[in-house]
Amino acid sequence: MGRFVNPDNSAFQVALNSEIYVDKTGLLAYTNKVLNTKQAFICNSRPRRFGKSITADMLTAYYSKGCDSEQMFSGLEISKEETFKKHLNQYDVIHLDVQWCMSVANDVDAVVSYIEKSVLEELREEYPSVLHPSIASLSDAMSWIYTSVGRKFVVIIDEWDVLIRDEAANEAVQKEYINFLRGMFKGTEPTKFIMLAYLTGILPIKKVKTQSALNNFDEFTMLDARVFAPYIGFTENEVKELCEKRNRNFDEIKRWYDGYLLEDCQIYNPKAVVSVLTWNKFQSYWSRTGTYESILPLISMDFDGLRAAIIEMLSGASVEVDVNTFQNDMVSFADKNDVITLLIHLGYLGYNQRNQTAFIPNEEIRQEFVAATRKNKWSELLEFQRKSEELLDATLDMDEEAVAEGIEKIHTEYASAIQYNNENSLSSVLTIAYLSAMQYYFRPMWEMPTGRGFADFVFIPKAEYAEDYPALLVELKWNKNAKAAIQQMKEKKYPSALEHYTGDILLVGVNYDKKSKAHQCIIEKFEK
Repeated sequence: MGRFVNPDNSAFQVALNSEIYVDKTGLLAYTNKVLNTKQAFICNSRPRRFGKSITADMLTAYYSKGCDSEQMFSGLEISKEETFKKHLNQYDVIHLDVQWCMSVANDVDAVVSYIEKSVLEELREEYPSVLHPSIASLSDAMSWIYTSVGRKFVVIIDEWDVLIRDEAANEAVQKEYINFLRGMFKGTEPTKFIMLAYLTGILPIKKVKTQSALNNFDEFTMLDARVFAPYIGFTENEVKELCEKRNRNFDEIKRWYDGYLLEDCQIYNPKAVVSVLTWNKFQSYWSRTGTYESILPLISMDFDGLRAAIIEMLSGASVEVDVNTFQNDMVSFADKNDVITLLIHLGYLGYNQRNQTAFIPNEEIRQEFVAATRKNKWSELLEFQRKSEELLDATLDMDEEAVAEGIEKIHTEYASAIQYNNENSLSSVLTIAYLSAMQYYFRPMWEMPTGRGFADFVFIPKAEYAEDYPALLVELKWNKNAKAAIQQMKEKKYPSALEHYTGDILLVGVNYDKKSKAHQCIIEKFEK
């Protein structure tokens, strides 16, 4: 039992001791299945505060022969699997936290040498008759141990990408680290001594420098999580169960912290959920993790369409994104798609793999974006917010002419960024036009089922504003007329979607005439 070689299970025990723990040991059933196969090389990237280290500690506690964890895992999900005892505490495990190693090495140039020296010392204690003094690399040591005694290794690296992220401009450090990874994982020889390799960090494997070193890894990311989806965060059912146990309002927690869509699985940020359940304070917990420092340089980049895309997402809409060109680092940005893709990996945006769009996942993240843009003093956004507030006030005052003029002004000013040549594009324009509504309303629901039809989108006021702000049901028309929109809402009984809603409801009909480029608006108060 050592620090890096065959650690004990104390780190995972800390997680189990916590007031709130959600069982994610089902992941071990998958890793057991791929042990000693081509699929045993796994890179699972996810944002900060999404349980990377807890997962690494869980894998270590289960596989390390440096401890006895049967009682620890008894009663957890993995204990129901046939393979549970077969692989429990059976392997030589090397567990590295590169972030920690970087801090104690004192010099980034010394990180790799510190890791190799420290691990080799522990391996020599484990296998004194096998490792002679001339062996200087970790990969060579593992190869000799396998050749001599037939022992294979489980290698777990937490924060594997910290040198890729933080030292992207340091070619010497990058080269040394990449060669270190290549020696452990690339080629025929490592397949002999690696039973399982599990890397976890924020970024996927870099496409240029480390691709040749690690292209034998299966990647599970925020863009494509596959079987890892339910293990990357808390699932909706898990959050519901936690709310029931602690008598908390699930709907409010859902609004604040839901939104990550992985393989059609709704995922919640674990740290945020645990924090709100512990302290019962609905607020953003991202601000404690350097949000401004992460977001500001990115959203300030002068890429065409980037700011318009952020405004759209702040308004509750989704934007199309090409995630395929991103180089998986913090410096190589070619266009707005690369910036948006990085924000997805960092957890500041959600991603819909099916329609390839990005969006702000929940109220917590929306507040962080708003705070970041205010700190950055976006004159463009501040002016836009002012116009949006005027539009919302005009809507609530049922000033149809002012609403039509306000929408038309926003239409004209943002036509270059948002090409609307159909009703769907008009929906995007109207959504960003009501940006200021996000302070008082939930994120608008697009095509919410309503009676026998669909409203284009629905704004429902937050609980604290329900007495002062009406719900808004908006129907859009293209080259028709606003009266037809209002009539359609009445005929299809749209307000039945809010039959349990006790506040006022406004029906808002909007039409855009492509030929005249004029907007028309009719607003009626729905009489129950």
